Amino acid sequence: MSMFNFKITARSKSSGARAGIFETRHGTVETPIFMPVGTLGTVKSLSPEELKECNTQIILGNTYHLYLRPGCDVIEKFSGLHRFMNWNGPILTDSGGFQVFSLAKLTKITEEGASFQSHIDGYRHMLTPEKAVEVQLCLGSDIMMCLDNCIAYPAGEKDAEDALALTTRWAKRCKKTWEEKSGKENALFGIVQGGMYTHLRERSVNGLVELDFPGYAIGGLSVGEPKDTMLEMADFTLPLLPDSKPKYIMGVGTPEDLVKLVDRGADMFDCVMPTRNARNGQLFTQNGTINITNACHKYDTGPIDPSCTCYTCKHYSRAYLRHLYMTRELLVHRLSTYHNIHYYLSLIRQMREAIVNNDFHGFKKDFYSKREGKSFQNDHKKNND
Repeated sequence: MSMFNFKITARSKSSGARAGIFETRHGTVETPIFMPVGTLGTVKSLSPEELKECNTQIILGNTYHLYLRPGCDVIEKFSGLHRFMNWNGPILTDSGGFQVFSLAKLTKITEEGASFQSHIDGYRHMLTPEKAVEVQLCLGSDIMMCLDNCIAYPAGEKDAEDALALTTRWAKRCKKTWEEKSGKENALFGIVQGGMYTHLRERSVNGLVELDFPGYAIGGLSVGEPKDTMLEMADFTLPLLPDSKPKYIMGVGTPEDLVKLVDRGADMFDCVMPTRNARNGQLFTQNGTINITNACHKYDTGPIDPSCTCYTCKHYSRAYLRHLYMTRELLVHRLSTYHNIHYYLSLIRQMREAIVNNDFHGFKKDFYSKREGKSFQNDHKKNND
C-alpha cells in the first residue's frame, strides 16, 4: 500500500480553487503549495533551517544534475538526499527530461530513452525511463516524476503528437519500474505533454489516466509561449485530470500566475523565479516587484515590504540591501532569497486560508487591488468568480 495519500479538505464555491493535504514518509504537505527549487541539493544561498523558518513544506531536487554530480554512489552513502543535505521534510524530484532537452549537448531521443552528452565534462549518458526511476529511488524522493519527452516552443503538431506518444510509452515503463522496485513507499506522477494543442493535451491526459498514477503534472508550459496561451492550456487541461489526485503545474511562475492557476484548480507549483530573481536584484512585494538596484532605494530606511514579517524585512532596509548588491557582497543573495521565498510561501498560504474560509474571490480582489487592479476584471469574467 502506498505511503502517499491525498485528500481535498475545502473547495471554493465560486471557482475551481481547492485546498488539500497529502501525506508522505517525511511529513504532510498542505495544498496549494509552492516548492522552492533545490537543483543541486540546496536552495541557493539558504540553509535547510532557514527554509523551515520560511515555512517551507517541500522542496524540489533535480535528477539530471544530482545524477551527474555528486552521483548516486555518493548519495547512497547517506541513504538518500534527505540525510545528504540535512533536510527532513518531503522532497519532489523531477525526471531530468527537461534538463536533457535544455542543457545537454548532442541529445538523441529514441524509443529506448535520451542519449546525451553531459554539459559538465562531455561524457555521454543514456537516461531511460527505468534509469530515471532508479536514480530517483536512489535519491529517496517522496514524489518522483516520470521521464517525459520535452519539446521546444513553438513546435509543429506532428512533433508535439510524437513527443506525447513517446512520453506516454515511457510513462508505462516508469510505472512498471516503480511498482517493481519502490515498494510504493513514495509516489510517481505522470506528466502531461501535447504542446499548445488542446486535442493533444486531452489525448495525453487520457493515456496517463489509464495508468492510474498517484498524481499528475502538466509539463511543457512556461517554455516561452505567450502568457495567454499558457493559461489557455492550463485552463483546458486541469479539469480533465482526476479530481481526486494532486495537480501539479511544472515550472510556473510569477505571483500572478500562481493566483490564476490556483483559481483554476492547480495544487502544486515550482519555479526558480524567487531564487534567481533575488540574485538579480528583483524582490517581490504585495504591491508588485521592485529592483533593489534602482537609485530611489539609496536612502530608503524602510524594509522591502512593510507588510512582510520575514527576517530580512524585520532587520534590514532597502538602502542596506542596495548597498550590498552594488558592492557585490554575498550577504545580499541570502537576505534577498530569504525574503522572496518567504513572500511566495506566504502568498500560497494566504490563498489556502481564503479557500478554507470560502473567500477566494475576496482574496483575489485584494491581491489585484494592490497591483492597481491588474488582470482582476478579465480574470474575474473568465472564471465567473
